[in-house]
Amino acid sequence: MSRPIVILGARGMLGTELASQLRTAGHDPVAYDLPDWDITRADDLAAAVSHGGVVVNCAAYTNVDGAERESELAHEVNARAVGRLGDLARERNTAVLHISTDFVFDGRLDRPYVETDAPNPLNVYGRSKLAGEQAIQASGCTHCIVRVQWTYGRAGRNFVTKILDLARTKDVLRVVDDQIGSPTSTRQVAEVLRAMIDAPTWPTGLFHMAAAGYASRYEVARFIVERAGLSVRIDPCGSGAFATPAVRPKNSRFDCTRLRQVLGRPIRKWQPELAEFVEALCNYS
Repeated sequence: MSRPIVILGARGMLGTELASQLRTAGHDPVAYDLPDWDITRADDLAAAVSHGGVVVNCAAYTNVDGAERESELAHEVNARAVGRLGDLARERNTAVLHISTDFVFDGRLDRPYVETDAPNPLNVYGRSKLAGEQAIQASGCTHCIVRVQWTYGRAGRNFVTKILDLARTKDVLRVVDDQIGSPTSTRQVAEVLRAMIDAPTWPTGLFHMAAAGYASRYEVARFIVERAGLSVRIDPCGSGAFATPAVRPKNSRFDCTRLRQVLGRPIRKWQPELAEFVEALCNYS
């Protein structure tokens, strides 16, 4: 019999996809999320961890600009609550699969980031997520941390849906061309997480997960509107053209060699996955 699986943040973009895939694979995950469950409430967290087995933590404060205004809340959700999760998991011999982000890096390297590169977050959100990683590591529980980036999916708004919405209402869009990364579907991330959960040997430590290949935000936006058959003009610009409360890393490229070795297979390229997603959205709407 497989270990009981608990998903925290189960109504979010990744949590929704993971729950769906696990059920399709024959699992019966227990799902927790706002408004009836809150990771910052000690009793709620203890109740979730009491199911034992594996806890997948997709719960997070993800409003990057909002975190600059709500630093205390961001750290409570992304760091302190994660530390309490780790302590509870250690006490109950429960494994934790924790989701983190490329924003733990400053983006100043001239190559893709590997797991052993020193983090140096540029904003409150990144600092809170890094503190969460450190808290789960310090707790001593059995854990696996998966850093993801530029995710998009069916549940919730993301870069892809925002570009499509803007492209339908504007004649010209300006999109930054100095932020480089890999648009990564939650479907692909969920497949990786499911493989880790089902693995005969639990993979521990830190992993980078992103679709194969790299592109700028500008290049991704052009790809989206072309696939959608929209005629909007997209002009490239630098990050300085937009005055945002939080600074974003310019290089979000991940080296996913360690993950590929664990999976024993390649990671799919970003283009086919994104094309399928955009076409499905356009057909649905």
